[in-house]
Amino acid sequence: MNHRSEFLPGLSPVGGKPVQAAFDGGRLTSDAGILLLAGIERRLGIAERLTGCLTDPRDRGRIQHTLAEMIRFRMLMIAGGYPDANDSETLRVDPAFKMAVGRLPESGGALCSQPTISRLENLPGRTALIRMMAAMIELFCDSFQTVPRRIVLDIDDTEDRVHGGQQLALFNAYHDSRCFKPIHIYEAATGKPVAVILRPGKTPGGTEVALVLRHVVRAIRARRPRVDIVVRGDSHYARHQAMDWLERNRVAYIFGLATNPVLRARVTDLTDDAALARLDGGDDKVRRFAAFTYAAKSWKVERPVVARVEASAQGTDGRFIVTNLKGTPQALYEKIYCARGQMENLIKAHKRHLASDRTSCCSATANQFRLLIHTAAYWLIHSLRGLAPKTSFWRDAQFDTIRLALIKIAGRVTEKVTRIKLSLPTGCPYQADMIMLATRLAKLPP
Repeated sequence: MNHRSEFLPGLSPVGGKPVQAAFDGGRLTSDAGILLLAGIERRLGIAERLTGCLTDPRDRGRIQHTLAEMIRFRMLMIAGGYPDANDSETLRVDPAFKMAVGRLPESGGALCSQPTISRLENLPGRTALIRMMAAMIELFCDSFQTVPRRIVLDIDDTEDRVHGGQQLALFNAYHDSRCFKPIHIYEAATGKPVAVILRPGKTPGGTEVALVLRHVVRAIRARRPRVDIVVRGDSHYARHQAMDWLERNRVAYIFGLATNPVLRARVTDLTDDAALARLDGGDDKVRRFAAFTYAAKSWKVERPVVARVEASAQGTDGRFIVTNLKGTPQALYEKIYCARGQMENLIKAHKRHLASDRTSCCSATANQFRLLIHTAAYWLIHSLRGLAPKTSFWRDAQFDTIRLALIKIAGRVTEKVTRIKLSLPTGCPYQADMIMLATRLAKLPP
């Protein structure tokens, strides 16, 4: 590898001494922390899980980059803050990324190029993608050291704007954009991703919601048949097709319920009581809760509904949820349903911090594959964060904070005859944290 030795002109003197900067530092990397993520990936076996769902059509005698190497390189790029396939043109010779993929930093061959990654993204067909999504759900099920008694699944969709003629792109009047509306499903207690499904830029219908939940619930029960499952979602997931299927299959649910004149009429007395109580007590806000049964015209049966009425200086406001869970109305609303607000942060981590809205391929299958690889990158940083003690700052740190502090670390890589030496900055502010995380990683089972 030839190092550039041109000097950077125009640097100001310091203490009366001139400053000379040149590109002659040797074999350096700006992403030494990527090796921590590589260690996590090998223990999770994500690349191998996804590769097992694909059929490699290439001539085996001419293969330079295996599918597992390409998938591993792509997910590490995304986790490291390089979401575009074009970034591989510079990172393919980076010593840290070469080591992370399993190649020697100096004598090992370069990693795959952008055209190779583009061919990889267009390789999986519909059947392969279904298998890969099932493999990611298996990863979720296998990630628990102790099988939980109950799993709460949060489901929601998010706007993914498009700027071309991609398949499935539709104009959405609410967002005033052409977009996709991929469905995200996470496990509430840990924030682990369960499934991310590309879909058209419109609100999902009842049949579609039921289909998604059926596949996810069945995949989880195939691995964990005795676990209780609770599905939690916004009002446009309260479709009778979905609730009918969940009830038939002993799955609990708690969904928001869109307000309508019939529901408002059922809580008129409650609204008046909250407004009068606020005036009498002088409180800023007064809440009242009630439970009753209700059936929309499309429902075959009546279902339990919880109403929350709030009186404030802005007036009175009513919210409704439908659920088959048992409990007091206040606990069902405030402790169970409102807790789903944390999902917005999970989607933010997936969509913003890992740039999973870079679904710019023409075909829907390629964009679904991208969402899978971004989900794999999510698993890497989520698992790295999970190595920290529960009281540590890192346990609740955002993904971009973890990347900037623990991944974007300069390092000098020296390949010797018997070992590879990675020299990290003496002044690294997070030395103790890096050592702690690496020590905990080394103790994980292979």
